[in-house]
Amino acid sequence: MEEFTEEELAEYNGGNGKPAYIAYEGRIFDVSASFLWKNGRHQALHEAGADLTEALKDAPHGEDFLRRFPVIGVLRRDGSKNV
Repeated sequence: MEEFTEEELAEYNGGNGKPAYIAYEGRIFDVSASFLWKNGRHQALHEAGADLTEALKDAPHGEDFLRRFPVIGVLRRDGSKNV
């Protein structure tokens, strides 16, 4: 599974033809196929390319909604990648 630093994740913000990825509890989800994430924004509250673990604690839905999206990687907090 591919590893992403926070800086790398930020590149996948759904803008300029790039996919929209979000992180939740260390996993990276590809939300590009969702019309709710059009252009990398979700209801003008959240932007793709970010770790939304804390933000989802206040969301009106649980983490179960993420199950419909593919997990494409993991988030590396320390900024380094295994080579």
